[in-house]
Amino acid sequence: MSSEIQQQINSLREELNQHNYKYYVLNSPNISDFDYDQMMHRLIKLEKEHPEFADANSPSQRVGSDLSNDFQQITHKYPMLSLGNTYNEEEIADFHQRVVKAIGEDIEYVCELKYDGTAIGLTYENGLLKHAVTRGDGEKGDDVTANVKTIKSIPLQLSGNYPKNFEIRGEIFIPNSEFIKINELREKEGDPTFANARNAASGSLKMKKSSDVAKRGLDCYLYYMLGENLPSTIHANNLEEARTWGFKIPEHYKTCHSLEEINQFIKHWDQERFNLPFEIDGIVIKVNDINLQNELGYTAKSPRWAISYKFQAEEACTKLLSVDYQVGRTGKITPVANLDAVQLAGTTVRRASLHNADIIEQLNLHEHDMVYVEKGGEIIPKITRVNESERHPLASPISFIANCPECGTALIRPEGEVAHFCPNDKMCPPQLKGKIEHFVSRKALNIDSFGEQVVDLLFEKGLVKNVSDIYDLNYEILNGLTRISGDDESKKLFSFQEKSTQNLLDGIQTSKSIPFPSVLFGLGIKHVGATVAKTLTRKFNTIEKLSEATLEALTAVDDIGPKVAESVVKYFADEENQQMIARLKNAGLQFESEEHLTSEGKFTGQSFVVSGTFSNFSRDELKKIIEQNGGKNLSGVSAKTSYLVAGEKTGPAKLTKAEKLKVTIISETEFMDLLEN
Repeated sequence: MSSEIQQQINSLREELNQHNYKYYVLNSPNISDFDYDQMMHRLIKLEKEHPEFADANSPSQRVGSDLSNDFQQITHKYPMLSLGNTYNEEEIADFHQRVVKAIGEDIEYVCELKYDGTAIGLTYENGLLKHAVTRGDGEKGDDVTANVKTIKSIPLQLSGNYPKNFEIRGEIFIPNSEFIKINELREKEGDPTFANARNAASGSLKMKKSSDVAKRGLDCYLYYMLGENLPSTIHANNLEEARTWGFKIPEHYKTCHSLEEINQFIKHWDQERFNLPFEIDGIVIKVNDINLQNELGYTAKSPRWAISYKFQAEEACTKLLSVDYQVGRTGKITPVANLDAVQLAGTTVRRASLHNADIIEQLNLHEHDMVYVEKGGEIIPKITRVNESERHPLASPISFIANCPECGTALIRPEGEVAHFCPNDKMCPPQLKGKIEHFVSRKALNIDSFGEQVVDLLFEKGLVKNVSDIYDLNYEILNGLTRISGDDESKKLFSFQEKSTQNLLDGIQTSKSIPFPSVLFGLGIKHVGATVAKTLTRKFNTIEKLSEATLEALTAVDDIGPKVAESVVKYFADEENQQMIARLKNAGLQFESEEHLTSEGKFTGQSFVVSGTFSNFSRDELKKIIEQNGGKNLSGVSAKTSYLVAGEKTGPAKLTKAEKLKVTIISETEFMDLLEN
């Protein structure tokens, strides 16, 4: 009897998966909604009566749960980077020339629509959905698997001949028809409507109850695969294979062999996008050959083998009311325009960045000008031009301030920089608070419950003046602390209660185990971002070694330039910074890396560039062998390169440069001989 029940359940699951695929992916249903619902009800009933046959990937799980989600973070196996943006044909031509220079003339591109939604990475093991992870900060994202399972176009179980382990990435979005329904319902119920479908999709994916997510009508297109054993080394071929496994792969993409074909594709969709049942905001251009993608590699923020063309942003005209000046944590002064409210790309815009004094001067901005505003990349509003014909004849030009608006210190503009700075980094309140906010942020110490309100409260009470003060906080100090913010009409009360106090203290305690690279990034040293912090801590694996490093030692590290080196030396020469680090170290923070960039070995003092594909090892495995044996891995061939390890399909530009610089070129076999002899 038990085996019969299990067979019924499995049969229902298989049928429902097929119907989901035909309806949500192929758009060709062959069963009525009523019959589908009856099958689903039978499955849910059987699973409830026989919990021993439960399966997290059953189609019944798509209805969602009423349990609240607390999203856990998952580290991306492959960094989830953003694409560089272009806005005109000249920038696409520049991208093409960079690709040609690196890998030669014979290039095939794939042009795809750029969906206006929220990025997602889906990991499958043995044909089953294991994880669904958001982009997050590119290195870690939120695990939203339970919510993603409610999206019926995403298969929970694959069919066909798929790899054992792989990741597929795409965009979750809300179709226009669903977006209209959602806003109509929200308006009817007295809730604020969503400004645009992108925000609605992103917000829906982070809802606490997956049963609520299931009501939002989310959809998903998948457009890129990653893994060790993909069906093909051609990107477009992988997409077509993935289509046969049950994925919703876009129909609207095209392989192109010239700039003319790329530009034709862009022009076509710049007009046709308004006829699509979903929003797009541009076109993505990718090198089609994955081996060539790997050859081109990545910058710290984006792949060198892909770029996105953004359609021209919507523009609106409104009145400039005034200009404020904001002070950042580094002392950078950013002018911000206050505007008469205007609708732009689905949102109400009241403020726009003016960036710096040069921009104000270039715009020839005057008081109460009528200005044109657009969203740069359709995200950040900016003023693009002024309607001078409507300017009042007595209007005064906007002059950039000379003193800090917060502490009154005379501003400086370092040579070669466009921004003005307040040099009073020891006393200027926004800088001090900004450093604390940066220190506790997700990419740094990631201290839970330590938001902007908490920083404001603790700073105003004089309890946290610099980041080392955080580790002196205790229950007696925090519990009962209260802050009221806002004016009489919009007063906000924040108070530490028993639970919020304990949550903050738990977050502070957890931060003591955050790795050294994140701690270094959290210190907020000028020009030391997250990537640079990792580079420095791999080379100088303790804070003592880094603090004692000379300009020469720092600039000798690959990817560390003079500007970064000077900033690091200056930071550690400051006695107050040294005292603060000593307090942080005494508090138990991690100021030592677990592993070194290199160790002593066969390749000590030698530098390698690994390029192409190999028979017995992946490139990453070869690089690891090099590091384990004391060698350095370089991203490009230079006079410092000792060996170019060349596999199949090594980039011709690297081979040419190696020959020109008389760098020794070796094969995989010769590399192993070098290691063993």
